[in-house]
Amino acid sequence: MLSRLNAPVWLAGAALFFSVSFGAQAAGDPAAGEKKFYTCYGCHGVVNYKNAYPDYSVPKLRHQNSAYLIAALQEYREGTRPHATMHAQAASLSDQDIEDIAAYLQGPEAVKPGAAGASASPKMPKQVAACVACHGENGLGVEAPLNPKPPVLAGQHADYLEQALTAYRNGRRKNVVMDGMAQLLTSDEDIRIAAEYFADHPSPLTTATTGSK
Repeated sequence: MLSRLNAPVWLAGAALFFSVSFGAQAAGDPAAGEKKFYTCYGCHGVVNYKNAYPDYSVPKLRHQNSAYLIAALQEYREGTRPHATMHAQAASLSDQDIEDIAAYLQGPEAVKPGAAGASASPKMPKQVAACVACHGENGLGVEAPLNPKPPVLAGQHADYLEQALTAYRNGRRKNVVMDGMAQLLTSDEDIRIAAEYFADHPSPLTTATTGSK
């Protein structure tokens, strides 16, 4: 298990891994993606909708980075993110379907790092010191090109962030960077503090209702 003393070494390795450039916008068709997303509205289009067993908020997807959404859907399709419903949904999607849906959800432009109220950030707790290298102090990311693209964390549901971090820490979710980073959060309290810190920030993220843009 990594301790916080190992964080600088891990961050150096993460920076090397993330040195590959990425495309900030999906090569998808947003209009086609809107049509293909229709089966997803039942969960992701309902404000404050909850996943059951375990119970946590379904994540906000509108304005999330398209490159992250593509990676996440591919992981659900491949089973490296374990969720029976999401696996079944993603398994029916082609690469083009995934790119179209991601382009629709992101919208015309990717979120700019620091674009939503960085000055309103509360004091940063020690638990997120390693997180900001990729996610930024306000959860909106950093200017450096990273691959895979980290998600926007600002304004995301705290309970969703908690379950995601817990899944990385216990190995249920697989990601070459997050598998190690989550080990720096050595207790459930550490995870709760990190999740609430990012959830409390101003954010462009919203629920992807049929009327949201």
